[in-house]
Amino acid sequence: MLDDLLARFRQKDRRALARLVSLVARGDAPPSLWERLGPAPGPSRVVALTGSAGVGKSSLTGRLIETLRRRGLTVAVLACDPQSPISGGALLGDRLRMPSHPDDGLFIRSLATEGGHGAVAPRLADLIRLVEAFGFDIILVETVGAGQGDTAIHGLADVVVLLLQPETGDDIQWEKAGILEIADVFVIHKADLPGAERLEADVRANLRLLHPQPPPVLRVSAKTGEGIEPLWEAIAACPRRRTAAAADRGLLRHAQELLAEWFAAAARRHDPHLEELLAQWRHGGHQAGDAVGRLLAQAAAELMAIPRPERSAESLAATSPDGSASPAPSSHPAVPSPPHP
Repeated sequence: MLDDLLARFRQKDRRALARLVSLVARGDAPPSLWERLGPAPGPSRVVALTGSAGVGKSSLTGRLIETLRRRGLTVAVLACDPQSPISGGALLGDRLRMPSHPDDGLFIRSLATEGGHGAVAPRLADLIRLVEAFGFDIILVETVGAGQGDTAIHGLADVVVLLLQPETGDDIQWEKAGILEIADVFVIHKADLPGAERLEADVRANLRLLHPQPPPVLRVSAKTGEGIEPLWEAIAACPRRRTAAAADRGLLRHAQELLAEWFAAAARRHDPHLEELLAQWRHGGHQAGDAVGRLLAQAAAELMAIPRPERSAESLAATSPDGSASPAPSSHPAVPSPPHP
């Protein structure tokens, strides 16, 4: 079944893309997927839109989509939505404010995002890699909007666009956070509202203290269309950040994410070896280096032992054709603990 999906994927079959996105988002993609995916046709430009909840990221994303499609550019949107702690699902309301008419040059996927992931969905780096391999010119990533946690997107995107809204107390958030240091373009969104001019002046004043050459600050309104074209020109003028060195750091990021998933799963099942290690750590029984070494050794032993077979035709067929009805990403599967050393 994977052979069929990849063959259709290479032929630009959107259903195959949607099913592969579902597999990757759930953590069910077989390791051979990445070996057989092949290089991307060309580098996509990855643009992240971030900012506090309610600032209008989805509305602005919709306007950018219209601008990019008029220019003949193909667009993929990965929209991170907060995941319910009760049901594990997400509202996926981003799509309500984005184009809904059929368009072969546009792919939109909403992603349920658990708390603690820095405002981005789990495995987002792999999802970006997948849609880039499909050949999209532009990949727009919309974060949950967790304020100070939004700095997690910096290493995944070429350009980070920070949205701020007048008269909402956003200035308190961005002054506390490291967001001023990582944003490449600043947008005073809903610029038709009172206070936009004052907020712009405040942002410019703060940026002059941090940057010898401050990044662009633009007033934009998705409602009126003001500033949309200049915004894209400013984004396109930014140099690409995703280099070979950044890709190398991505391996470390993947390792950190996988270790965090394993640790959470082991804690939930009350793994006796982990609980013993944690008890010794709490009572000063291990130095930091020794405790970390034991933790990594146990994690490595279990993760290397996890069988990751190719999924069956029945399992793959359970994924909906467009991927939208797939269950929320599951935690790393529990595996038997290795013998205690």
